[in-house]
Amino acid sequence: QVQVAESGGGLVQPGGSLRVSCAASGFTFRSYYMNWVRQAPGKGFEWVSDISDGGVTTYYADSVKGRFTISRDNAKNMVYLQMNSLKPEDTGVYYCAASRFRVMSTNRSAYVYWGQGTQVTVSS
Repeated sequence: QVQVAESGGGLVQPGGSLRVSCAASGFTFRSYYMNWVRQAPGKGFEWVSDISDGGVTTYYADSVKGRFTISRDNAKNMVYLQMNSLKPEDTGVYYCAASRFRVMSTNRSAYVYWGQGTQVTVSS
């Protein structure tokens, strides 16, 4: 049974930091690219970042480049998103998603597995 479960969301003040985590099971985690995709209130999906299956290469959306860092631990089937210098526009539900290749897509159907999301709210 495939499971993708995000955790670590919460309320943080502008300029603060937060780390969200994703635990995966039921599939060969090390064979998949892992992505973070977010959805702001009332808006569509926005691809945020991905990391290659071996963890060697990472990509970021321009909106988060220099502030967010994605990482993974293939021994633990975990992927993380460290978010620094948070802004109110970073508010949204953050989803962890697996893809066979680099997709950088806002279309949910581009991903093989998808979690239930964790809420991140940046507000004073």
